[in-house]
Amino acid sequence: MTQQSTEPTTTAEDAGAGTRQPAGRSWLDRYFHITDRGSTVATEVRGGITTFMAMAYILLLNPLILNGKDVAGNSLSQPALITATALAAAVTTLLMGFWGKVPLALAAGLSVSGVLASQVIQVMTWPQAMAMCVAYGAVICLLVVTGLRELIMNAIPIALKHGITMGIGLFIALIGLVKAGFVHENPAFGGGPVTLGPAGELAGWPVLIFAVTLLLIFALQARNVPGAILIGIVVGTVVAVVLNAIAGIPGKAWSFRAPELEGSAVSAPDFSLFGEVSFSGFGEVGYITVTMIVFTLVLAGFFDAMATIIGVGSEAKLADDKGRMPGLSKALFIDGAGGVIGGVGGASGQTVFVESATGVGEGARTGLSSAVTGAFFAACLFFTPLTAIVPAEVASAALVVIGAMMMQNARHVDWSDRATATPVFLTVVLMPFTYTITTGVAAGVISWVVIKVAQGKAREVSAFMWGLTAIFIVYFAIHPIESWLGVG
Repeated sequence: MTQQSTEPTTTAEDAGAGTRQPAGRSWLDRYFHITDRGSTVATEVRGGITTFMAMAYILLLNPLILNGKDVAGNSLSQPALITATALAAAVTTLLMGFWGKVPLALAAGLSVSGVLASQVIQVMTWPQAMAMCVAYGAVICLLVVTGLRELIMNAIPIALKHGITMGIGLFIALIGLVKAGFVHENPAFGGGPVTLGPAGELAGWPVLIFAVTLLLIFALQARNVPGAILIGIVVGTVVAVVLNAIAGIPGKAWSFRAPELEGSAVSAPDFSLFGEVSFSGFGEVGYITVTMIVFTLVLAGFFDAMATIIGVGSEAKLADDKGRMPGLSKALFIDGAGGVIGGVGGASGQTVFVESATGVGEGARTGLSSAVTGAFFAACLFFTPLTAIVPAEVASAALVVIGAMMMQNARHVDWSDRATATPVFLTVVLMPFTYTITTGVAAGVISWVVIKVAQGKAREVSAFMWGLTAIFIVYFAIHPIESWLGVG
């Protein structure tokens, strides 16, 4: 591998520049700089397949999260959602491979999908919600082009960044537990806002299958088995199909649909969600609400992406000790464009997946790996019926596992420092407890600034953090403000 330039303007095309190209190299090698980065075509293909296997679960989880009814009482077709999820992942990952030329794969961000399902569709229709994805993606692209994205990342205290990641992890885990029926909302039972199962105890075969799948994935991860999440989902689905056939489990026992294959395993893609975007929500729900929604989506899709890109780039030995790597600006731009692509495709915003590290672990170093991953997602467009067999209880286990993985950031927080621990704690717990990401971030930011002022360290608070605090104070006081303005 050639030594990387320390100039931040270095691009992927610069890799290997100034080095005489050996004769006889294929166009594939020359285009992706495979030899220059110490890799081979076979290694890149293997890495791309491994990355796909590690993140293919998104084809199941994203439709699971986005299966709610919007403010108008309409829900999205599951086959169409699976098609949209595969299409958006294929387009963005292929774009990252052929233009960004780095081994990073993208798909629907679960944190963004969680915001759409739990917050946005409470006040908007699904087409309007997808328009919010287009808007937030455009904002992130603008931040990248102007250089503000990196500036903002540097302005957020590192402890709060870790807190946001952990909070989103708990939020996603709670969604999984609720979808599986392991946790129920039941205020009438015994004095708790949530309970174990419907009445303080677990009941039925589906929740048992969830528990078995969850433990299986954890066990596989503990043994460092590649593709542990996907293997767990496949095994859990097979068990669910067999039990459903043998035990004759009633269809209503499953939270969404029984694990049965209806008709052929192959079908034509359902592109009915493509282009279903409406910007009418800007006028119908008010610009203050729209601003907060877009801001929330930016937060949900913003913080993990840069850290993931740099982290995976470092693992691939593409980044220098300052986190600069060839094609960084392109990678960040494509990640932002994923919001636009996902919104137009009807699949929610797309973002870089940390599972890209699995392909890097197999030796992937170039965009060819991403091209392979994207090609596999494209192939999945024709296997929607097979994908739809997976019951929600099985797919939900993966949500809990991902939440657990995101909690690993806790090791980076100094819990003995109350000035740090308190804002992080509020950020982490209020996301799942209030079922909104924005509330957790808002509480963390405000408390961090207040504590700094109380310590006499107001000068350490950046102008951006002061501005963010003002915005979040308005967020918490939005109801009285709207009442005062006569718009509530």
